[in-house]
Amino acid sequence: MLTMLALLMSLTSGTTLAASGEEVDVELVLAVDVSGSMDIEEAQIQRAGYVDALRHAEFIDAVRDGLTGRIAITYFEWAGTVRDSSHIPWQIISGPEDANAFATLLEARPIATRRGTSISSAIAYGAKLFDANSYSGMRRVIDISGDGPNNFGSPVTPARDAANALGIIINGLAIMIRPSAAYGSLDDYYSNCVIGGPGAFVLPVQEPEDFAIAIRRKLILEVSGTEPPARILPAAGSDVDCLIGERLRPSNMDRYYPELDR
Repeated sequence: MLTMLALLMSLTSGTTLAASGEEVDVELVLAVDVSGSMDIEEAQIQRAGYVDALRHAEFIDAVRDGLTGRIAITYFEWAGTVRDSSHIPWQIISGPEDANAFATLLEARPIATRRGTSISSAIAYGAKLFDANSYSGMRRVIDISGDGPNNFGSPVTPARDAANALGIIINGLAIMIRPSAAYGSLDDYYSNCVIGGPGAFVLPVQEPEDFAIAIRRKLILEVSGTEPPARILPAAGSDVDCLIGERLRPSNMDRYYPELDR
């Protein structure tokens, strides 16, 4: 098995080194929730789902079927904040060797959860990563997974709108294995408050065994640019409070949103 050092070197040498403005079908940012509401078992299942999806033949086929036959991909983890140490650098994926190298880097990362859920910080961090690469994607996508509403940092909708204004699409994976009645249906929240851009969609995960299939399906849709079936895109426009996470955390409201009526 490749060592961590060898894998990191592979991201900046040989076929993975991007020429300036190298064209790809999509620039894809995977932003993965490791907040404290995710227990270690859920975090492990989520990690395994991404690793398996990246190595799956259907994902590789979707990449190869694109106009250029390659994508650029990067990964980071988020909770109340984003740690730079969780970021796996951009890599070109054009076949199984590239995909396996990226998946192996991800598989080798330690698994730990942290406090807070700041989807807004994840979006802002992810949006900046596009300027740090030398790729030219036909689409730019941030793929957000999470198991709760934004409850830390800035509100989520301005972050989403700012990213969309830059031409960035935001898709979501709503993890609903342990749903909370306090903030309603998480896929509705994601549909109304988190995702945005042409063809944006959210996929719900309600059982641990559904993780791997949902993640693979999501990645294939994002790589191919195919419009998702209507049945997996909850109808937007319902009465969803995009500040519900903040409202359920009074100390956070006092610090960040003193102007709001409560």
